[in-house]
Amino acid sequence: MIRGVHHLAVSTPDIDRFVDHYERWFGFERCGGGGWEAGNERVDRMVGLKDSAARYQMIRLGNLYVEVFEYAAPRGEAVRPRMCDHGIIHLCLYCDDVFAEYERLTALGMEFTGPPGGSAATRATYGRDCDGNVVELLQIVDDGCSFGFDKAKALEPSA
Repeated sequence: MIRGVHHLAVSTPDIDRFVDHYERWFGFERCGGGGWEAGNERVDRMVGLKDSAARYQMIRLGNLYVEVFEYAAPRGEAVRPRMCDHGIIHLCLYCDDVFAEYERLTALGMEFTGPPGGSAATRATYGRDCDGNVVELLQIVDDGCSFGFDKAKALEPSA
């Protein structure tokens, strides 16, 4: 039975820089890592690549894990999808005070599309991390919001 989301994965050209930014900017912590050398047929079959080699680091913030990969082989290409392009287009981080986080992260060098704004229920803004991935900062200001941060929970097995 599927119980919920465990992690998402990101590929970066510089794992040390990426993880450092996510630790300093957003408060993620390292919680495991490793890698593999070229010639690992099981991993090549799983990732759909030939003669792949990579390092990875798992990082965590609250209940969200992000698995960060740096491939030595084959080398990847930078992809900067627009919000309208198909596929996963952003990571959303929940904030208690989106305006304070916007100011703090701007001072650290994160670039945003603009200051937070929103509706009666939410305040949000989009920015880009050190690799150009879109990161949304979200604050829910309406306690009755049906998708509030406190409403997320693990799925219970059905009887």
